Amino acid sequence: MASRKDTARARRLRRDMTDAEKVMWRLLRARQLAGHKFRRQQSLGRYILDFVCFSHRLVIEVDGGQHALPDHINADEVRTAYLERGGFLVLRFWNNDLIQNPEGVYARILETLAARPPHLPGAARRAPPSPTEGRGTLT
Repeated sequence: MASRKDTARARRLRRDMTDAEKVMWRLLRARQLAGHKFRRQQSLGRYILDFVCFSHRLVIEVDGGQHALPDHINADEVRTAYLERGGFLVLRFWNNDLIQNPEGVYARILETLAARPPHLPGAARRAPPSPTEGRGTLT
């Protein structure tokens, strides 16, 4: 659960989005992207994600030029590894990609969602139906 500090920070980030984040949100909001629900500036663990589709475990990060600096590169790698351990895929787009080519970004996200099956909570823990117990079918 997010702390009050994280919640306040996420609210501030939602209110003060960059121009590129505004473009991305116009592409993703209100299930406009093939019916997929995205959230913006969502707390997850110790991070606040720019955009996330929980049903497909897809995180979208919109990066400015500061992310090309060595310290940011290392921090982004640590963050991506953390999210991947949780089963998430991270797509990163540069601000200028969104401003100059929103259609290309939109197509890339759609391709990624189509290739990534939905995540079903608890599916890994649930055993398949047993035909010997009268559930499922023998093949």
